[in-house]
Amino acid sequence: MILRAYGHTRLMQESESRIEMAAGSPLPADRLVAMRLLRHPAEFSLWQAHHDQLMRPLSALRRLTQQMVALRAATLALVHRKALFEYLRTRRLTEAKRRRLFGIFHRCSGYRHALVAEHGNYVRCISSYLCTQHLAEHLMHDPALDAPLRLYEEWYRDYFQAHCDLALAETDEEKAACPAQECLQTLLKHRVTKGRQAILAMPLSPGDWDEVRIRRPTGDTVELPAPVRKH
Repeated sequence: MILRAYGHTRLMQESESRIEMAAGSPLPADRLVAMRLLRHPAEFSLWQAHHDQLMRPLSALRRLTQQMVALRAATLALVHRKALFEYLRTRRLTEAKRRRLFGIFHRCSGYRHALVAEHGNYVRCISSYLCTQHLAEHLMHDPALDAPLRLYEEWYRDYFQAHCDLALAETDEEKAACPAQECLQTLLKHRVTKGRQAILAMPLSPGDWDEVRIRRPTGDTVELPAPVRKH
């Protein structure tokens, strides 16, 4: 294993190459995001600036082991930052609820401005998310950002949906379910915290890695039912 960390230029070159590859991806979601950047120079420049800031702390590290852990943390942060727009795509909210939701996360912005800003944030984050997975797989050979990351993303999505559903409860039926939802949200948040800790603590050598470490039920990380959406 290479012990010296990768420089900033290499990280950016590999990332931009991944965006170009995604334009020909068989996966519609990857292809759509990549083409949006590649067809709009202004948006590509915004993404470059965003990704540059993401990569700067990593490239300042001298050892590959440090860089791998930093990449894991950066990737988990991207999972969090893209969650709001993904929630909007999952839930069919009324306009009133969408406005309330954006009021929670964008307190100082108008609804339309917040919607545009959040979509731009999503495009940049999902693009960088593709890149960090690519860096982990092809440069650093870190399996922690493979199956464990996909599981963590599921867990965070469950938690974030429960959090937003609870915040948006307004009918009598929805409010009556709040105590149960609050308990579920607490458990889901605890599971997310444990999952993050497990990923960051996983061995850095592929030969020592064991996927079971994040999947094994421990009492804290048992499979929980998905939150029930109240109409």
